Amino acid sequence: MNFPEGLPIGSDWVPAPSTAPVHFPYDGSVVADAPIGDVALAQQALENALSVRSEVGRLPSHTRRKVLQGALSAVTEHRDAFVDLLVLETGKPLVDCRVEVERTLLTLETSAEEVARLHGETVPLDLLPSGDGLQGFWVRKPIGVVVGITGFNYPLLLAAHKLAPALAAGCPVIIKPAPQTPLATLWLVHLVREALAAAEAPTAAVQLVTGGADVGSTLTRDPRIGAVSFTGSAKVGHQIARDAAPVKVLLELGSNSALVVAADANLSAAADAVVRGGYYASGQACISVQRVIVVDSVRERFLAELIPRLDQVTIGDPRDPATRVSALIDTPSTTRVRAWIANALTAGATLAHPRLTDESSFSASATSVEPNARPSASPTDTTDPSEIIKPTVLLDPPYGQLIWDEEIFGPVIAIRSVPDLQSAFATVNTSRYGLHASVFTSSLKTTFEAIDQLEVGGVVINEVPGFRSDVMPYGGVKDSGSGREGPRFAIEELTTTRMAIIRPNP
Repeated sequence: MNFPEGLPIGSDWVPAPSTAPVHFPYDGSVVADAPIGDVALAQQALENALSVRSEVGRLPSHTRRKVLQGALSAVTEHRDAFVDLLVLETGKPLVDCRVEVERTLLTLETSAEEVARLHGETVPLDLLPSGDGLQGFWVRKPIGVVVGITGFNYPLLLAAHKLAPALAAGCPVIIKPAPQTPLATLWLVHLVREALAAAEAPTAAVQLVTGGADVGSTLTRDPRIGAVSFTGSAKVGHQIARDAAPVKVLLELGSNSALVVAADANLSAAADAVVRGGYYASGQACISVQRVIVVDSVRERFLAELIPRLDQVTIGDPRDPATRVSALIDTPSTTRVRAWIANALTAGATLAHPRLTDESSFSASATSVEPNARPSASPTDTTDPSEIIKPTVLLDPPYGQLIWDEEIFGPVIAIRSVPDLQSAFATVNTSRYGLHASVFTSSLKTTFEAIDQLEVGGVVINEVPGFRSDVMPYGGVKDSGSGREGPRFAIEELTTTRMAIIRPNP
C-alpha cells in the first residue's frame, strides 16, 4: 500500500481521531492500522462534496472518462498487490481475491466507456394538438452527492461499483467501507483522487470516511445528498431507507439463493455447481448457493454425485492457491454460523457432510439473524485456523430454521426435495429474499417457465446463482433490495431526466 496517512477528505488527507488494527482473519495477525473517522469528519466530507457538486456535474465527458481510465491504469499496475492485500484483510482464498481484482478492473473500464453513452432522446410532443409547433427532448443530469456504503466481503469491487458509476454520471461520491476491511478501498480512493488531480478535476469529488453507525447515519440522513447506495444486511438497509427518505436509496441486500435440480438435469454438472457456488469466498457472498431444491426422483442420484466432491474442497490458509474455504471474517461470524447449524440439527436436520462423530462441535450459543450487521473486529475477534468451518451440507432442515430462511454467509448449504418442478419454483419463491436463483435442466420449456415464475432479480440456467457479469443489471426484489448495479444501470440510477420543451416561435 502506498497512500497518505489519515482520511481522504476535501482536497487533502486529514488526520483521523483514532486508529484500529485490521486483522488477518486466518491467524489474527495485524495487517495494518486503519484510520477511524467520526461524525465531525463525516460532516466535513459532506460539506466538501456539496461544495464541488456543481463543478463535478459540469465536468466534460472527456474529463470524466479520462479520470476513470487513469484509475483503471493505476489499479492494473498494482493488480498483484491488491490481490495480496485483499487476501490479508478479508481472509478470502487467493483465487477469489484474484477474481475480485479482475472484476474491479472491468467495472472501471466499462464505467469509462459508459460516459460516451450517457445521452437523451427527442420526444414527439405533437401527438396532441396542444403540442403543435413544440420541440421536445430530454437529457440526463447528475443526481447530486452519492453516499456509497460497502460490505466487508468484496470491499474493492463493491467500492468500484459505487464510485465509478457516480463519477461517470458527474456525481461527487463519499465512500464508507466496512470497518473490518477499509484498506483496499482506501488505496482505490487514493488512486482515483490522483487521477482526478491529473485531469485537473476536484479531488473532493471522491472522499472516504471510516467509522461506526453514527458516521453512516450522519452521511445518509442529510437531506442535501442525491442518493445512497448501500450493500449489506436487510436490517441495516431498511433503516437507511427510513432515515434517508425522500432521498433515493439503492439497496443491494441479502439473499438465501436457491439452486433447483430438475428431473432432467445433468446431475454431475449440478453437483459441480453446488460445490463451486456454495463455497467460493468461504460462502461469504450474497448469491452463493444456500438452498438446494431437488426433484424427488433424482434426489439420491444427485446426493451420490455431490457428497464425494466435498472431500475434494481444499480447506486452509487463504494464501495457498489451492485453498477454497478458509476462516470467516471474524469469530462472531464463525460462532453464529455454527449456532445456526446446531439449531437446525436439533430441530431435525441431518448432517450429510462433514461426517462427524460428535455433532456437538456445532455450538448453539449465538442466534444473530443479520450476517452483515456486525461490529468491527477486535484482537479477540479473530478465528483460530483450527476453527475453520468445513464445507457443510444439511439435509431436510425444517422450515422456520435460520439455516433455510435467512442468509447464512458461511460455507453451508441445505438440501430439500420436492415432488415436482412447480413445487420447486414455489419453494424458491417462499422466501423474503429474491436476488438470484438458478435451475439445472435440459428443457427449454422449463427454462422459460423459470424466467417467468421465479421472483428474483436474476434467473440463471445451468450455472451457479452466483454468476455475475459486472456489465449486467444486478439487484434483487423483496428484501434483497431495490435499484440496479452494473455501470450502465447504476449511471441511470444516479442521474435524473430533465425534459426540455421549446416553442421556437411564440
